[in-house]
Amino acid sequence: MGFSFAFHSFIRNFVPMKRRRSLLCLISVLLSCCTLQSSAQYDADFSKMSGLVRLLAKKSLAKDRNTLVGMAPAVGGKEKTLCAFVKVADADSLILLQHGCRPLACFGDIFIADIPISQLGPLSMENDIERIEANRSHSLHIDKSAHHVNATAVQLGEGLPQAYSGRGVVMGIMDVGFDLTHPNFFDASGERYRIKALWDQLSADTISSPHYVGADYVGEDALLGYAHSRDGLILTHGTHTLGCAAGSGAGTPYRGIAPESDICLVSNAVSDDLQFIAEEDLYKYTYATDALGFKYIFDYAEAHGQPCVISFSEGSEQDFRGYDILYNEVLDSLTAKPGRVIVASAGNNGHQPSYFHKPRGTGSMGSFLYALKSVFFQLKSPDAFTLRLKGYVNGRIDTFDIPLPQSQADSVYTAPIGLREHTVTVSQTTSCYDKSETAFEVTIETGTLVGAYDSPLSIEIVGEQADVAYYKGSGNLITRDLDPTLNAGEMRYSVQSPGCAESVICVGATTYSKAFTNIHGETISNEWGANGQRAAFSSIGPTFDDRIKPDVVAPGVDIVSSLSSYYIEGSPEGESLNNCVEYFQDKGRTYGWMAATGTSMSAPIIGGAIALWLEANPSLTREEVMDIIRQTSTHPDASLPYPNDYYGHGQIDVYRGLLAALNLLGINGLSTHQPQKTTIRPADGRQVVITFNERQAQPFTLEVFSTNGQLISTHQMPAGNSIYKVALDNLNAGIYAIQLTAASSIHSGSTLIRLDR
Repeated sequence: MGFSFAFHSFIRNFVPMKRRRSLLCLISVLLSCCTLQSSAQYDADFSKMSGLVRLLAKKSLAKDRNTLVGMAPAVGGKEKTLCAFVKVADADSLILLQHGCRPLACFGDIFIADIPISQLGPLSMENDIERIEANRSHSLHIDKSAHHVNATAVQLGEGLPQAYSGRGVVMGIMDVGFDLTHPNFFDASGERYRIKALWDQLSADTISSPHYVGADYVGEDALLGYAHSRDGLILTHGTHTLGCAAGSGAGTPYRGIAPESDICLVSNAVSDDLQFIAEEDLYKYTYATDALGFKYIFDYAEAHGQPCVISFSEGSEQDFRGYDILYNEVLDSLTAKPGRVIVASAGNNGHQPSYFHKPRGTGSMGSFLYALKSVFFQLKSPDAFTLRLKGYVNGRIDTFDIPLPQSQADSVYTAPIGLREHTVTVSQTTSCYDKSETAFEVTIETGTLVGAYDSPLSIEIVGEQADVAYYKGSGNLITRDLDPTLNAGEMRYSVQSPGCAESVICVGATTYSKAFTNIHGETISNEWGANGQRAAFSSIGPTFDDRIKPDVVAPGVDIVSSLSSYYIEGSPEGESLNNCVEYFQDKGRTYGWMAATGTSMSAPIIGGAIALWLEANPSLTREEVMDIIRQTSTHPDASLPYPNDYYGHGQIDVYRGLLAALNLLGINGLSTHQPQKTTIRPADGRQVVITFNERQAQPFTLEVFSTNGQLISTHQMPAGNSIYKVALDNLNAGIYAIQLTAASSIHSGSTLIRLDR
């Protein structure tokens, strides 16, 4: 039944109509291919597998070499499956079906498929299979230290051109912890509900769901009836990031960048919400499932004929095995069309040493390690060298050397070092970026604190003729007085996946303020920096293959946005939400506004800005969006060349970028900045109202430009007032640029207005 259903689904979704009849005739043959065989006939080609796939395949093969194919024991007697990317030599091949796999999506020669874990080994042995790839879901890019300040003008929506608000654009967010009822997701009047669809991949309403996991909810009644994502009582991350990108403000200053955009959401699985996943379904939630989430949002936009930008504030470590090679190819395919853009946060590891390089000619280099329970890191070298671990106890030094490369691909060592017994696992492979170099993944576990103060642990790379690079995964590089020479560590190579993908716009964070006052009247300070500089936590490039990342930065420290009412409701009684700045009541529920910090906040700000650009020019490609970023971003640190691995091309300039999207840059007489302490808005009767913060002591000029750069009219305005009205009776409905030229440079600049019929 399962195979037949998968076969017909495959034919219906992926095979051209003219070929379906002949393929359907093969069903009896294919069914015969599923007769029970002994898995002892099969081994596995581990070279085709990413790490998680290889691990699961080994466990399956080791469990019982005589287990029948497709009938491996599982929880409740149900076969465990894995959601994975599969690259095939022949896209028309039926090899996946022959192994009981269920194709879920197709991107040329790459499939996303649900694969029985018992079939990973046999499938990898097929000549048509080039690669099988999966990795665990991401972690959130939010700082949890509760160091927050008030939002700066760009997050409050101040100074953005009122002509563009994301109208007609789909703002997509894939995240966790959504409150679908928050007033921030209605329009400014509170009447029009803007969330159009949600796929909750953790939903338990799966009986009639057409989706691989979970269920989706479409339309206002269904969404408000569902009320919150399944993890909404324990998480509020998505409620906040969605507000940064697209919140209307609900009558407050806390407005997002694209407050009139349509919203499409996916609630995915991350390390924080695994409690909602049954053990037998755990491997259904991987990078590949996330890719299906991106596809869901773009498919919604496609069905409604709208441009779309997706913001993603999650990530995982880069690697040298190529765990995300196929993932990146799929992301490239998803964003290949005009009006399709993905932005992702860079990560929050920029304040920690994450890299060091021991060159040839240096005998050794290293550092002390510290972590909870385990340390993970990666090494890369074209040479032979020694990995040395040292434990320090009561003046005694225990040394444990591991010569690398090894005689076998994977080794596990039990090493009594100091007061702890350490389990060291070393796995090696050829670097996916440079075939002349060998890469190593190293995990050190103790079951308790690694490198605790009663049993310090150090790592050294030894070998004068070896060139070796260290890349942090988990655990910290620290210095100790026991050996001051072990002080290696630089802040580099900490950008995470998928932000490191070429087709994804990677976002770092800047900071502007150092304190805020919470709901309890407490002043909460932070040490992340100030004055628009890179926030110290914001992850730093380059990528593992030495490309510059991040691409762009935006404010990301203590950004005020939506706080889920269900998270408030689910918090333990009496728990103090120290990052909450305001509560309010609506329809009998308690909602809030909270300050949050991380590149998680920066990414949706960039996403919202791109939504404005797509409203102005729906056919923008991802490459054209990047060109706008290169052309218009500001440079917070003038001492650096741009682009660089701290700021990318600089901090986004939303307004200047909008002018570039409209091809208005370089228009003689039109400023590329907006006036400050001034509002310009249309009024009834084809009028424009200009309001200054003070009376104008001298006359000023108002000029009106069309969006093709033509000067339409010039108006000389007298001194003496703070509010002026200018009649524009001769103009048709549409978008216009207004240029103010005043005696004060603060009040001079341009903005865009929309005149409706």
